[in-house]
Amino acid sequence: MKRAILFFDIDGTLLSDETGKIPDSTLQALTEAKKNGHLLFINTGRTICALPKELYRFDFDGYLCGCGSYLLFHDEVLLERHIEESLGRKYIEQMWECNLDGVLEGTEDLYFPQAVSRFEQLEQGRIYFGELGLGKKKYIEEGGFIYDKIFVYADEQSDKERFFELMEDHFAVIDRGGNTYELAQKSFSKATACEYMVQKFGADKEDVYVFGDSMNDLSMFEYAVHTVAMGKHAPGLAPYTEFVTKTVEEGGIAWAMKHYGLI
Repeated sequence: MKRAILFFDIDGTLLSDETGKIPDSTLQALTEAKKNGHLLFINTGRTICALPKELYRFDFDGYLCGCGSYLLFHDEVLLERHIEESLGRKYIEQMWECNLDGVLEGTEDLYFPQAVSRFEQLEQGRIYFGELGLGKKKYIEEGGFIYDKIFVYADEQSDKERFFELMEDHFAVIDRGGNTYELAQKSFSKATACEYMVQKFGADKEDVYVFGDSMNDLSMFEYAVHTVAMGKHAPGLAPYTEFVTKTVEEGGIAWAMKHYGLI
């Protein structure tokens, strides 16, 4: 069997949104795929510090994080790109000027505003990541840190169109629904992460399989030939989807791997 390279989103793809766990059927499929010689990578918008501990139940070959801005193969950092600190402060000021609020995602930590936000989702994120030990070292207002991505929240009080115009030269804006937006460095994406690994291993794009469910998976769906959308997925992925599998809870990862003869 020819070696394939498999790239997986996390939430709603490997991890159940209902339980926060990797189903046993998925773990079994991942184990069998690795025994068959395939390479398995996490490809996520999350920065490396924010990966859920549940992922470490399986020994992935690498973690491609921050929408392609941080690439880890086993214990080797292959690529690492941060936003220059002075520019980072400028982007924060523009976010506030346009009356948005947000979380800054770094390799070492996440950075939240000191004051309680009017955005309930942001405060829910503060609690969730706080339980993982994140977001407690420094507040956005303090400065003195670097970050890789921005996750912003908008409402009727926000001038989000102006904000996105100010950011468009340097960031790609990913609509995550519910007036929330992920801003990733424009030179990097889940697709560039895939291409880096394809080049590193001298693979053919025909041997690439990507698995995802949300719009921040769009770039790798546009990139790959073999694209697997989970049973519950964003409608925007449909034009780029080769195979729709079952839901996470129904064993969708294993079902798709069997469909392609990977296991």
